[in-house]
Amino acid sequence: MPKVVGIGGVFFKAADPAWLAEWYEKHLGIDDLHKSVWQQEAGTTIFGPFSENTDYFGRAEQQWMINFRVDDLDGLMANLRASGIAVETRTEWNSEVGRFARIHDPEGNPVELWEPTKK
Repeated sequence: MPKVVGIGGVFFKAADPAWLAEWYEKHLGIDDLHKSVWQQEAGTTIFGPFSENTDYFGRAEQQWMINFRVDDLDGLMANLRASGIAVETRTEWNSEVGRFARIHDPEGNPVELWEPTKK
């Protein structure tokens, strides 16, 4: 049976798309789509619908949240904080699958950072 084999893109609206793409490149290392196509590393991807009543995303009107796999959560959190970006962690977010942190991009979109447990 034919099936989907991966995520080909994540698209969302922004007040200033070019500037926001630059922010993601500067702070998270995601290539600006206006310059090149980002080649991500192979790894686990979770596609998970949540209950419409969840408060996990933050704002009640928030319909989605991106989760990025990271290779060094502590190092990335330190860099983000040094750039003046608030980083939230909660013990209850961590589990056997790894450690998590949360930031918000300049337009208020929640961005989850995930360092998978090393096998």
